[in-house]
Amino acid sequence: MPGFVFNEALSLQMARYDAGEKKLSYAGLCKELTKWRNGEPMPSGRVAAWLADAPVHPLQQALKDLERAYGNFFAKRADFPRFKKKGQSDRFRYPDPKQIKLDQANGRLFLPKLGWLRYRLSRDVLGEVRSVTVSQSCGKWHASILAEREVEQPIPKGGAVGIDMGVARFATLSDGTFYAPLNSFKRHETALRKAQQAMSRKVKFSNNWKKAKARIQKIHSRIGNARRDYLHKVTTTISKTTRWRALRTCRCGTCPSRLRARRMHREETFGPSLD
Repeated sequence: MPGFVFNEALSLQMARYDAGEKKLSYAGLCKELTKWRNGEPMPSGRVAAWLADAPVHPLQQALKDLERAYGNFFAKRADFPRFKKKGQSDRFRYPDPKQIKLDQANGRLFLPKLGWLRYRLSRDVLGEVRSVTVSQSCGKWHASILAEREVEQPIPKGGAVGIDMGVARFATLSDGTFYAPLNSFKRHETALRKAQQAMSRKVKFSNNWKKAKARIQKIHSRIGNARRDYLHKVTTTISKTTRWRALRTCRCGTCPSRLRARRMHREETFGPSLD
């Protein structure tokens, strides 16, 4: 639903630009959202009075995301905002902590218009809850809880170490320590091949084809989750056991070595993150 509002607001901004009118601010978009919730036609000509059944804050957060996307575009930090596609990066955000209730003892979370929801706790939530982001991936829903608390500045331990990223070895340190590659793809290669072969025998866009596609997505999700988990563990270990790190990288900004270096810098500054 927030993606629907995002697309309508983007259509409105583009239409105003084509007509030579000034871009609406976030406050102006919120006024338009109120009209849409009251049953007035949207830029696409559709009437979506059912928006009134949804909590207003997640919808307003979609407008904030659009405002931020325009800001990044004008600052030349990103391309022009693109329309969101259903099923890709589905998420919505509750920014008001007064409307959120967390019952960790019973594994429950209260969200406006959704009520009490059971959840599986991956880690304890420490501090004061500030916001909750609900996202969907491969048929599973996740709640990311943002909390605020005071922590002591971490004190780095150990000495300096050089890191060389490779293929045969995931990472080799100058002190002789090395980390073997995970090879998560090889573990699921057979299952992935069978699932892809099964999908190729289905009629495209049929119900069975969609089910087979969902099975392939779940396998890719397992592969990605295993890689991220391994990367988190390795970078957290290196960050906790060394004080200075020198990483040999290439000039490419998207090089895996550079991306891992950025993660280790974040962990040194803000502490390790756990998923």
